[in-house]
Amino acid sequence: MQSDWTAFLPQLILALGGLAIFCAGCLWRNRFAGVLAAVALAASLGAGLAVWLTNPGGLPSYQGLLDRSGYASFFTLLFSGITALTLLFLHPYAKARGLAGDELYGLLLFAALGMTLVAGALHWVVFFLGLELLSLPLYVLIASRRDSPASIEAGLKYFTLGAVASALLAFGIAVLYAFTGTMSIPESLHPAAGGGNPPGVLLGIGLILTGVGFKLSLVPFHFWTPDVYQGAPAPVAAFLSTGSKAALFAALLRVALSASPPLWDALAPVLWVLAALGMVVGNVTALAQSRVKRLLAYSSVAQMGYLLMALLAVHQEGARAVLFYLTVFVLMDLGAFGSVGALSPESEDLDRLDDCRGLGYTRPFAAATLALCLFSLAGFPPFAGFVGKLVLFQATLKAGFVGLAAIGIVTAIVSVYVYLKVVVSLYMQPPETAPAVPGTPATARLAGALVIILLLALGLAPSALLEAAARVIDSLRTFV
Repeated sequence: MQSDWTAFLPQLILALGGLAIFCAGCLWRNRFAGVLAAVALAASLGAGLAVWLTNPGGLPSYQGLLDRSGYASFFTLLFSGITALTLLFLHPYAKARGLAGDELYGLLLFAALGMTLVAGALHWVVFFLGLELLSLPLYVLIASRRDSPASIEAGLKYFTLGAVASALLAFGIAVLYAFTGTMSIPESLHPAAGGGNPPGVLLGIGLILTGVGFKLSLVPFHFWTPDVYQGAPAPVAAFLSTGSKAALFAALLRVALSASPPLWDALAPVLWVLAALGMVVGNVTALAQSRVKRLLAYSSVAQMGYLLMALLAVHQEGARAVLFYLTVFVLMDLGAFGSVGALSPESEDLDRLDDCRGLGYTRPFAAATLALCLFSLAGFPPFAGFVGKLVLFQATLKAGFVGLAAIGIVTAIVSVYVYLKVVVSLYMQPPETAPAVPGTPATARLAGALVIILLLALGLAPSALLEAAARVIDSLRTFV
C-alpha cells in the first residue's frame, strides 16, 4: 500500500512549484522570466505525471477528505494540461507587456492547486478552502495589468462578486451541516431517513448552488462575466474560463450523482430552468456583441447551459457526456482566448470585431487557430465540438428532456452566426497595405497547434475519451 503522503503528490508538486517561484522572486535579483515560466511549466506537467505514478492501487480516498480515485485523477490531468497550455500562451504575452514576474507564474500554480482540491473534495471544508485557493490568485491575475483601468476594474468586480458568492457558499455549508450533522459531501446529500427533504437541507443546497452559480456564470448570476473577461489579460481569461469552470463542474457532477432521489427530484426543475436560461441568454446576447472578448464571454455562459442540460441526464448517459464535452470545451476556449492574446497589440487586447479585419492575412497562424476553435464551438465537423454537442443532445433526449433538447438545438443553430461573425471579420478582406507585425511567438504556436490537433483527434476518434469518461464515472460511484 502506498504511503499517505503520495495520496496528494500532485498537489504537493504544484504547491512546492509555486513556493519555489515566489522564493526565487524574493532572493534572486535578476529574475529571468523564462526560467520562472519553465519552473511553472515543469511543475504543472510534473503534477500530471504524478497522477500516473500514484494512482494505481491504494485506498479510494485520503482520510475521507480528498478523492484519489480515477475521477480525481482525470481532473488533475485536465488541470495540468490547462495550466501548461495557459503558460505557453501567457509567457510571450506577459513578457512583451512587462508582466512576467514571479507573482504571475506562482499564483497560476496555486490557482491550479485550488482546482484539484475543488474537484477532488469529499469534505465541504476542503471544497471551500480549495475554492478560495482558486479564487484569490485569480483576483490578482485578472488585475495584473496595472497600467490598464479595465484590468483593475475587472479585478475589483470579480473580487466583489466572488466575496458575495463565497459568503453564500459558506452560509449554505453551515446550514447543511446544521441539519445533517456531517461535513462529508456524499453523506450530507442523503439527509432524510424517511425519504423527505427537510427545508433546512433545501435551503443549504440552494445557497451552495447560488454560490457555485456565480463562479460558473450560470444565468442569472452571470452579469460579471463579460466585464471581467473584457478587462482581464486574454491568457488569464482563458485560464479563468476553462480551469475554474471545469473544477466547479467536477464538484457539481459529484453532487448530482451523490444526491438522494428525493433531493435530486427537488433540484431537477431548478437546473432545467437554469440550463434553458443559459443557452438562450448566452447565445442571444452574444448576437449583439461587437467586442471579441465579450462575445466569447457570453459564449461561455451558453456553454455552461449546454453542460447543465446534460447534467440533468446524469443518471442515464449524461455524466459521460458532461465529462467529454467539458474536456472539449476546455480546449476550445483555451485556444480561442489564447489566440486573441497572440493577435493583440501590446497596448491593449484585441477589442472590436472591426479590429480583426485582415488578421487572417497578416497573422495567419494565430488567426487560423482562433477560426478553427470557433468552428468547433459552433459544432462544425470534423472538430470535437460537433461530437460533443451530439453526445450532449443524445443523452438529454434519452433521459426524456425533449423540450430542453429542442431549446438547445435551436440556440446551437443561433450560435453558428455568433461565431461566424468573428471568422468573417478575420477573413473579410485583406488590409490595403500589410503592416509590419511581429509573428506569433513559438510557444503560442505550439499551444495553438496542440489545441487544434486534439480537437481534430477527438472529433475523428472520440471513442477513447468516451470510454475513459465512462470508467471515470464508475470510479466516482464508489462514493455515492
